[in-house]
Amino acid sequence: MPAFRQVGEKQLPNPVLYMAWSPKRDLIALVNTAGELLLHRLANFQRVWNLPPSENTGKEITSLAWRPDGKILAFSLGDTKQVVLCDAEKAEILHLFTVDYPVSCMHWMEVQSDSSVSSSFTDSEDESNRFLPKLPILPKSYSSTSKIFSEEKSDEVTNLLGDVRLNILVVGGQSGFVELYAYGLYKIATLNTITGVCRSLCLSGDLKSLSIITEVRSPEDNAEIHYVQLDTGLLSSCLPELTRMARKFTHISTLIQYLRLSLTCMCEAWEDILMQMDLRLTKFVQEKNTNTQVQDEFLELLLWGHASPELQALLMNQLTVKGLKMLGQSIESSYSSIQKLVISHLQSGSEALLYYLSEVKGMALWKQKFQPLGLDPTAIEDAITAVGSFTLKASELLQVIDKSMKNFKAFFRWLYVAMLRMSEDHVPPELNKMTQRDLAFVADFLSEHFSANEELFDRKGKYFNVERVGQYLKDEDEDLVSPPNMDGNHWVTFVQQSTHLKESPLLFPTYPQKSLHFVKRMMESTIDICLQKPAGVIGGSVKQAVRLPLYSVSKSSEDTPRLFELPSLWNDKNAAMHYIVFCMQEISPSKIYILRRATDPNRSVPNGLVAIDLNTPLNTTIDDEAPVAESVDRSYSCLDARLYDDETLTVVLQGQDSDDNRLRLLAQLPLGSALRCEEGFTWDPSLRLDQQSEGIPAQGLTWGNQSRDLENMKAQFVAVNGIRKVACVLSSNLRHIRVFEMDVEDEEDEERPDDSQDISSDQDGLEETQANRGATGADGDKKAEASGETGEESGVAVEQTSASDTL
Repeated sequence: MPAFRQVGEKQLPNPVLYMAWSPKRDLIALVNTAGELLLHRLANFQRVWNLPPSENTGKEITSLAWRPDGKILAFSLGDTKQVVLCDAEKAEILHLFTVDYPVSCMHWMEVQSDSSVSSSFTDSEDESNRFLPKLPILPKSYSSTSKIFSEEKSDEVTNLLGDVRLNILVVGGQSGFVELYAYGLYKIATLNTITGVCRSLCLSGDLKSLSIITEVRSPEDNAEIHYVQLDTGLLSSCLPELTRMARKFTHISTLIQYLRLSLTCMCEAWEDILMQMDLRLTKFVQEKNTNTQVQDEFLELLLWGHASPELQALLMNQLTVKGLKMLGQSIESSYSSIQKLVISHLQSGSEALLYYLSEVKGMALWKQKFQPLGLDPTAIEDAITAVGSFTLKASELLQVIDKSMKNFKAFFRWLYVAMLRMSEDHVPPELNKMTQRDLAFVADFLSEHFSANEELFDRKGKYFNVERVGQYLKDEDEDLVSPPNMDGNHWVTFVQQSTHLKESPLLFPTYPQKSLHFVKRMMESTIDICLQKPAGVIGGSVKQAVRLPLYSVSKSSEDTPRLFELPSLWNDKNAAMHYIVFCMQEISPSKIYILRRATDPNRSVPNGLVAIDLNTPLNTTIDDEAPVAESVDRSYSCLDARLYDDETLTVVLQGQDSDDNRLRLLAQLPLGSALRCEEGFTWDPSLRLDQQSEGIPAQGLTWGNQSRDLENMKAQFVAVNGIRKVACVLSSNLRHIRVFEMDVEDEEDEERPDDSQDISSDQDGLEETQANRGATGADGDKKAEASGETGEESGVAVEQTSASDTL
């Protein structure tokens, strides 16, 4: 029986650009040329969900990476220069951030387990949970914008942080752009030592080094593939401190986003209808023919019950009784909503932000531990001060809201009665009663609001601003039109008269002339400086340990999709080794090269380079005592190779003979004997490896029956997951897919579904010519759907399945 059991086959309508198995589940993520992100399960290659391209995020997906626990999927977008974190369970966008260059590759790793470190951080997290209450959820309209703070994700940051152990998302792109993000959220390093375009990345599990495959242009303008190893020893030596700092700063980053969204909710709660009174009064001043001030017009109405024709027209024709009633209700509803958001969201978020910044300040003062990571106590103190100023501005807004609600309620009640009398309508008895105190209160309101606004109107030519809350929510650099009057405030007077308190660093500065938005932006910029400094310091500590030029890329292969092309990287955590697997088709098409480097750049690896010669009998026994009867000597070339585990290489091979050039083979190569090769190789660093390949020691392998002919399929690429023991093979036209369980033998051919044969026969026709790929692919897809494959007819049911069902 053939090795490996085929469990699914599919003809896809759009070419696949990238595929990656989930590290913990039988799920595979695909990216196609239409900009779609698709998730399929192993069984029958059934689709779980489909995330279409979006105008908000982007349409050109350039790379893909799974979080090590398989719960979050990260993908990058080249057109918008964004990295998006997506919930693998429901295809919901949890978080996104912008980068400076389009990302071409990503790698998400988890630090090796350390029980002592994990226990210490668990204790610290419990302390924060004990002191800080859970943040209130955002309104539904905004929880859908950011699922971090939705009702279903009430433990917002904890869900994104995942396990206590540190995990790092590494992104790379053009111009040597490389950045490291702790937990996929907080940037801990920016590297500027790389040249060329990053093609592949792998950060070692012990954090001692980062392997990078880069593509550079030679002086002759030819593309060359180089291997670069960077020394990241600071990350490894300061792992406990780095983990603690990263978790705190990740909380801080998400809290800033929480405050930003809360302020957006407040802006939405403030309705444009609240500007109607200001607009009507502005027009009234512009059109009135008398020199009487607006304040005097209203005072005359208040004292004598008489209104000028202009004021009567304003009240009865433009504002109207019904409009005044609606305006009063809108102001009360809007102010109440804003007041609740300030108390429950802004103040709670600011308190949590002060808590985490204070903790980070305490860490920064422990200079022996945290100063190497770039924690600056001065910058953190500035951030704490900025948050304090923001909290004071939020409290000031609460006072303005409270005062405005009282003022408007009394003013509208009096004006409503006056307008009813003008229209000779019945005045309810409960509204007809007005004490001398009420009259004085309305008179003070008119004097304070109308006289100041009229002076402002005459001086600056602007409009009336009776409504005082909206100016705090405007995202402008200009000063407030009507700042709060601090005259008579005993605390302000006391501080100004005290020479010591006036300049004391213990008091948070206030900005009475600025809006809440302005103070919020100032706070964000100050905290950004605090957050970005460690990334620069840690990035500056990373040094290049080695750069090895591997080979030159031929002109014909430059059009190959770079997301699939070798070299591939692997980190053997048990042996603390980096593996680099590649082929040099122009020099030795029948050889696979494996370069090994220790994760510790200071440790050398004897016999670190070996070539695997594929020109050996295929069906030999494991111990190579005797070849099987049907063994046939063939020459093979490697199309793709990925490490299945630390000692096994999964390859897609092609027959090189004229009669076998259509033969495709999926095989598992045991690397034990090859990696034990004692023959060394002397590398001349002034030459590329393909210019000195004759001296590379070559080893033949015996892989027994761990191979399978890929009949009726022009296989080209493979993606594997050794933990789940699965593999996915993709054809050269990037449309035809087969999925295998690798540790199970296949059933008899006659028991296989007929639809797989139909798809395979259709595939042959698809792959004859690349020129009319689109039209042929569409025909093949129709045949596949007609043959009973899970397709668009059952798409609704498939879409509703849950990723968590696959274990």
